Amino acid sequence: MVRLLKPLEHYQVKYGTWQYGFQKLYLLMEKQHNRGQEGAGIAYVKLDIEAGEEYISRERAQGSNAINQLFERVNTEYSKYNEELISDPNWAKQNLPFAGEIYMGHLRYSTTGKEGLSHVHPFLRRNNWQAKNLILAGNFNLTNVDEIFNKLVKQGQHPRDHGDTFIMLEQMGHYLEREAEHLFKKYGKGTEGITKKIENNLDIGNIIRRSSLNWDGGYSICGILGHGDSFAFRDPWGIRPAFYYADDEIIVVASERPVIQTTLNVPIEEIKELNPGEAIIIKKDGRVILEQIRKPEKVSPCSFERIYFSRGSDQDIYKERKKLGEILTNPIL
Repeated sequence: MVRLLKPLEHYQVKYGTWQYGFQKLYLLMEKQHNRGQEGAGIAYVKLDIEAGEEYISRERAQGSNAINQLFERVNTEYSKYNEELISDPNWAKQNLPFAGEIYMGHLRYSTTGKEGLSHVHPFLRRNNWQAKNLILAGNFNLTNVDEIFNKLVKQGQHPRDHGDTFIMLEQMGHYLEREAEHLFKKYGKGTEGITKKIENNLDIGNIIRRSSLNWDGGYSICGILGHGDSFAFRDPWGIRPAFYYADDEIIVVASERPVIQTTLNVPIEEIKELNPGEAIIIKKDGRVILEQIRKPEKVSPCSFERIYFSRGSDQDIYKERKKLGEILTNPIL
């Protein structure tokens, strides 16, 4: 996930392109291509767009070259216009897809579950209220999907799939709507500025807490709400990895540390690991909140992540793999 903290004009002036965030998303995905041979998806949210204009969307593709397919689609759309228009950040934001401040990218390599485009992240849950729109993507396997599915049915919902991604999306969407409705009643129906009051006061931590109360398994998820709040949340056992970097221009979250290092050219010390059970919440106004959502459990990192998926250019992964080889030498010989 990429969150720009300045207006698009800032990046046009400083870096020569308002597409700075979109380009960083491409690099992050290419550097994590080891995680996605089945498909890929990208999504965006634009801040402060007039009613009647598109402000949230996603694209998905299948196959090992899905990343290139996705970005070629967007670039093909951009190529319809002359350079003068394309280089104008204000015009671009009003007229072009993916000319926004918040981006999400996902690479799919299914270890369980079904295949097909409908199972490629990000998932999008639409609503006519901006704050009730939800984009979700993650790296996870829930072990108690049936239990959660049955709970949703008892609440009166009708999930359209048993997959854990569908279940998590519907559960978070349910509590997001309840939180928004609570604020709607609190601030009064028909009150002028009610939408802004709801958006400003949404308790994202509470939504994640209530949604994840019964989640069992390993997960690292990212979410974006249609009005501009975003978050990332890691399971309390630290099974799935999650790293983030933040400065006054950009916030980036990724499953691997070296992709942030090389994409943004920052030292390892400036990249933080999300703690087990912790969430990073980025409000629409750019405020960053680190919140302990669930009590940390005994840390149990996934060996599949450490040995197979993660890039060997990560300092800790490299040392661990060397140590594993050392430990195994005598038994093998």
